[in-house]
Amino acid sequence: MSATLTLVPEREKSLKRHHPWVFASAIESVAGRARSGDTVDVLSSTGEWLGRGAYSPESQIRVRIWTFNKDEPVDNGFFMRRLEQALVLRSSVLNFNTTTGYRLIAAESDGLPGITIDMYDKVAVLQLLSAGADKQRDKLVWALKKLFPHVSIYERSDVDVRKKEGLEPITGPIHGETPGTVEILENNLRINVDIEHGHKTGFYLDQRDARARAGHYAHDKTVLNCFSYTGTFSCFALAGGAKHVTNVDVSAPALKLAREHVRLNQLDEDKTTMVQGDVFEVLRRYHENGEQFDMVILDPPKFVDSKATLKRAARGYKDINMYGIHAVKPGGLLLTFSCSGLMPSDLFQKIVADAALDAGRTVKIIERLSQAPDHPVKTTYPEGYYLKGLVCQVAD
Repeated sequence: MSATLTLVPEREKSLKRHHPWVFASAIESVAGRARSGDTVDVLSSTGEWLGRGAYSPESQIRVRIWTFNKDEPVDNGFFMRRLEQALVLRSSVLNFNTTTGYRLIAAESDGLPGITIDMYDKVAVLQLLSAGADKQRDKLVWALKKLFPHVSIYERSDVDVRKKEGLEPITGPIHGETPGTVEILENNLRINVDIEHGHKTGFYLDQRDARARAGHYAHDKTVLNCFSYTGTFSCFALAGGAKHVTNVDVSAPALKLAREHVRLNQLDEDKTTMVQGDVFEVLRRYHENGEQFDMVILDPPKFVDSKATLKRAARGYKDINMYGIHAVKPGGLLLTFSCSGLMPSDLFQKIVADAALDAGRTVKIIERLSQAPDHPVKTTYPEGYYLKGLVCQVAD
């Protein structure tokens, strides 16, 4: 029999609205034995059943709710249903003939807190970030193997947030043979994904729609792609008819992969330049030399790790956007992004506005971009919205 957790009076409102988190401060008492990752029932202070979730004694998020249905056990069938529901959604928003890399499970937004599953053609990459997710690994893998019998499974649970759950990092193959590099299609462009060592689970699937829009805007333009990683924004820009693209990244191996992507897609290598260096320093140098481009893409890594770092991160975003704006020719475009979930969209817009003022330029937002639809945002879990993008025209 599972342990029962009772809330402090008046702390049940978020659960009644089906938000999936219970914080440590909301808990009055625990009845029964509850170990890390165990499934527990959550009751209100008056004894009303509210939900069933995974217990994590070392995290401030003490319980992550699996289900708000009292009659739904957290068994093999539970995970199979969640995976099937997620696949139906992805099948409705993606064309698997032209796109073979996608997010199957987006954690809380797909009713599986702490779980990310990315599909790279015939390889599923699993990331388990919470104690409950870790505890349910076997059931989850069983369901994955049933639903995708010909797919290999590789684990990339190597994210720092696991430390907050009292978990060690885990990586390696779980099922089948897993090649180090997997080729996927994204809107018919070919992309090599390093699932063992690449960022996140190997690739930034969430920027799929933004890359397509970059290709749309890039026609007949010189493009500067900052924080370029493996250069996929640039490949879409070249495929869209860009005159020339310049990739800037601090990582030499990433730039090597970027060059390989140009060749893989039979794009014009003579129209590409690779610059290894710190993006802040490179942009400052361009400003000092008066170098400008028709289109600048700023897709930096996450600057905000916690609410405590938001103020410092805002300064970083302002600086990078100011120099990015400096690098745009009059009448050109800036595509700027924040992948920090703790960065509110209105604050991000204000930061870009302040950067424009500091740069002495007039900036107009002409389009807003966000994470691709295989990264849905459940209405009861607004934290699922994290990727914010602005397409801006930069005038004098």
